[in-house]
Amino acid sequence: MPFGKAGLIRYNLRTGTYNVSQNGREVFLGIYALATVNGDTLSTKKYEIRKHYRVPVTDGFGKGSKHIIVLSAIGKPLMKQVFYTYPGHEYFLTELSFSGDKLSTNHMQPVVGEFKAIARQDVRSLFVPFDNDTFISYDARPFAQGFKGMSAEVGAVYANDSRAGIIAGSVEHEVWKTGVETQAGESANQIKVWAGYTSEAVTRDKIAHGAISGNTVRSPKIFVGGFADWRIGMEAYGKANRIAEPPFIFNWTKPTPVGWNSWGVIQEHISFDKTVKVANFFADSIPAFRTGNTAYIDLDSYWDMMVSHSDYSKLKELADYCKSKGLQPGVYWAPFTDWGHGGGPDRIADGGNYKFGDMWTKTGGGYHDIDGARALDPTHPGTKARIAYVIGKLKACGFTMIKIDFLGHGAVESEHFYDPKITTGMQAYKAGMEYLTQQLGGQMLVYAAISPSLATGRYTHMRRIACDAFKSIENTRYTLNSVSYGWWQTYLYNYIDADHVVFNDEKEGANRARLLSALVTGTWISGDDLSTTGQWTARIKKYYQNTDLLQLVRDGKAFRPVEGNTGTGASEVFVKQVGKTFYLAVLNYGKQPKTFALSAERLGLDTKRIASVKEVLQDNVITYDNGISLKLGAEDAALYQFTLK
Repeated sequence: MPFGKAGLIRYNLRTGTYNVSQNGREVFLGIYALATVNGDTLSTKKYEIRKHYRVPVTDGFGKGSKHIIVLSAIGKPLMKQVFYTYPGHEYFLTELSFSGDKLSTNHMQPVVGEFKAIARQDVRSLFVPFDNDTFISYDARPFAQGFKGMSAEVGAVYANDSRAGIIAGSVEHEVWKTGVETQAGESANQIKVWAGYTSEAVTRDKIAHGAISGNTVRSPKIFVGGFADWRIGMEAYGKANRIAEPPFIFNWTKPTPVGWNSWGVIQEHISFDKTVKVANFFADSIPAFRTGNTAYIDLDSYWDMMVSHSDYSKLKELADYCKSKGLQPGVYWAPFTDWGHGGGPDRIADGGNYKFGDMWTKTGGGYHDIDGARALDPTHPGTKARIAYVIGKLKACGFTMIKIDFLGHGAVESEHFYDPKITTGMQAYKAGMEYLTQQLGGQMLVYAAISPSLATGRYTHMRRIACDAFKSIENTRYTLNSVSYGWWQTYLYNYIDADHVVFNDEKEGANRARLLSALVTGTWISGDDLSTTGQWTARIKKYYQNTDLLQLVRDGKAFRPVEGNTGTGASEVFVKQVGKTFYLAVLNYGKQPKTFALSAERLGLDTKRIASVKEVLQDNVITYDNGISLKLGAEDAALYQFTLK
């Protein structure tokens, strides 16, 4: 079964296993599939009769072939192992299904077996978090003999020096949570892609994954491939997710969003008067900080202090004021959480006569509490009525942007959901997010904060890449850990975002680094208290109207990391090319000045093509010949813009 330019799957119909080679080199060996169905472990290796069928397929991935291996055995449900191959993609997709009478499973492994050792010095196994809650980090862990680790939804093992690696992960998230386990051996390594993965530290679940039932049960489609550059492979994986599960929300075609969010500094002290002053600052002091003709003024949590007895008129007045200044008003909400659960179960939720206690998600005899909030069942009519009520009010106020938060509360596994057809956390998430999107009605730019990293791509235009980063160099490094290893999500969403950029009382070098952490992510949302004056005021006027920086974010896409061996830290160097402009972002997270000697080949920059170079954030000297040399002060950053011939 050929795929890509020189990929080949060799399936052995006698053994129920297959090998994969790419460019004449074996990558995967002895791969098989298994599942636990009705309590029995069923493996492709244990069935007696295997037949192969091929049919042409045309879908979002292009024209290709659908290869179906039909496996049968007396007394066992019919098993199908399906492969989707395309000449235009250097990967294939595979899935597993069973057909029979009243089947049930919460554990399917579409890919199990070995992959060849990657023979270079610095080999890493990448841990990808399920979400961006609890300040969790990506982790590029050393992959040496004895290593065994899990990753959520997708896993990658690669050599940082050569960049060669393998990638496997789910591209469907409407039913299953998926884990990828990798294990290092002497000559070959083990991989297991597991649908039905839960872990309290990663997926937040305290109970096992829900089961799916029916006469046919199916795993998610799994992306599998070997790549000469793991970064290109991860970008292909990000794009594949958007193809496999196209957006449910309308596509964003307006310019890259820029603006302000109140949680950066003002937080719970938000008020009508302060927001008016922020809008005035945008209108009078930074009129050039725009993409297209507008910027967003976004109210975060505690805007409800401007609402009295269900009277939203003050919020509407504020939204109208922003529009009068040529700005777009934004708002915030967490649709699947009950922050007041300490007040008891008998409180009545907005939008109906439903009690919160009846709406709480039931988990293991208790409830799901995280971040101080209790999860609500997305399928419950009370949750839906509350969503319809609040979103209706916010739409009537005229808000054109909404930041939705704590979405992971809607994806937790439950003993049972109100809707009996929903049996897994991801099915509940799909139901809740589709209902929320329908209520929004295409009126707003939708921005996800804390949320599942991959499943949220169908429902929002923009997603925070990390979680609540503010002003310090440590915040910058934390944010850029997520960009270093999750930048590829720029192809799953219209935009990924670095959260509120705060200057506040930090040194200007730290300000530059925090600003650059947003620019390399692709968007630009300020978080300073612009209702008052401080040392940040002059700096914001300076940087926020820089035409080169505004031109950079118009592209809206993230930079690519140069190195992938920093563990839970972050790459110091990021690159992006737009047309004949090559951008180089360099950050020094340390407390001492640092000299950088960078390989132009490693950066992907042909120094012979350089017509001119400009440092955009500060006057910082750079020299180049066959390589790039520069020096940065402690806790500082620089952005170089090369114009190519």
